Amino acid sequence: MGDEELGLLQDAFRSNWIAPLGPHVDAFEREFAAAVGVPHAAALSSGTAAIHLALQVLGVGPGDTVLCSTLTFVASASPITWVGAAPVFVDASRETWNLDPALLDEELSLSSRMGRTPKALIAVDLYGQAADLEPIGEACRRYGVELIEDAAEALGATYRDRPAGSLGRMGIFSFNGNKIITTSGGGMLASAEEALVQQARFLAQQARDPATHYEHSVLGNNYRMSNLLAAVGRGQLRVLPQRVERKRAIFEAYRKALRRAPGVAFMPEASYGRATRWLTVILVDPAEFGATREDIRLHLETLNIESRPVWKPMHLQPVFRGCRVVGGSVAADLFDRGLCLPSGTQMTDDDVARVVEALLATPRRAAAGR
Repeated sequence: MGDEELGLLQDAFRSNWIAPLGPHVDAFEREFAAAVGVPHAAALSSGTAAIHLALQVLGVGPGDTVLCSTLTFVASASPITWVGAAPVFVDASRETWNLDPALLDEELSLSSRMGRTPKALIAVDLYGQAADLEPIGEACRRYGVELIEDAAEALGATYRDRPAGSLGRMGIFSFNGNKIITTSGGGMLASAEEALVQQARFLAQQARDPATHYEHSVLGNNYRMSNLLAAVGRGQLRVLPQRVERKRAIFEAYRKALRRAPGVAFMPEASYGRATRWLTVILVDPAEFGATREDIRLHLETLNIESRPVWKPMHLQPVFRGCRVVGGSVAADLFDRGLCLPSGTQMTDDDVARVVEALLATPRRAAAGR
């Protein structure tokens, strides 16, 4: 928490607005929209809810196909099944770890020729870095595919000087407890099109028709953010630039300390934008380092240091067994060798040094060729 959240939260209590509407919700939506360069936004209960609503508003339903980055958290993909559509997962690019635009173009060309063009694409901005959205967006426009930008992990990042989350027809964000700013739990849906956001708000409030009684012509959900959490979000949003700088400083401290460690590389930063380094992620070559990423993770755990593997690709998840995948070997390799290091903005330089020392002390086998 920063210095302003408590005062804004107390203001919400004093106003007696504690429901999922109120002046702080309205203000958070306006301030957030301005921060990400998109004119309209709806504050919601989670980023997952935002993806679900985006699919509904764009008319995705049974019989449709939705493409999705395979290297992501399950929340990017699960709403596809909720609306009755079929997910197809697309591999990552080794240069950015995000969705591969060339593979996407090949898949859209093939699906178009076969008469089964996907209805939408959920392009994920991974670990604080925007996907290569220019060629991705161009391919979607060429084939008439709706682009949803999942910027849940990338608030504060940029793509060619434009804020992440502003480049699709709809952008979604998360304020879960582990994100760069948090409302404890919450999300946001943003779009340049007011009608889309208005429809999302309508569905997020149980789709209640304008009548004195409770009238419902379509089914909705209870997805709105409370006024209390929006007050916290307003305070958090004010320190977003400082959070980004601290995340990047933590990454640089890790990079400098591990630059000579054999077999250790970092998630690359794409030339087209500026990443937040939401998480510092390393790639471990076990032949060079002498230990696997799982050896490192387990060793850190013995010292009460939490680290986690890179997201397990969606096409390898049991829940999506049988779903189609385009490529998949790059994401599988990144999962096999990738490790997310502690990256919270509350970490001190001494904390980073402790993690580095522990990582380098991982018991190792003799490296190949030595």
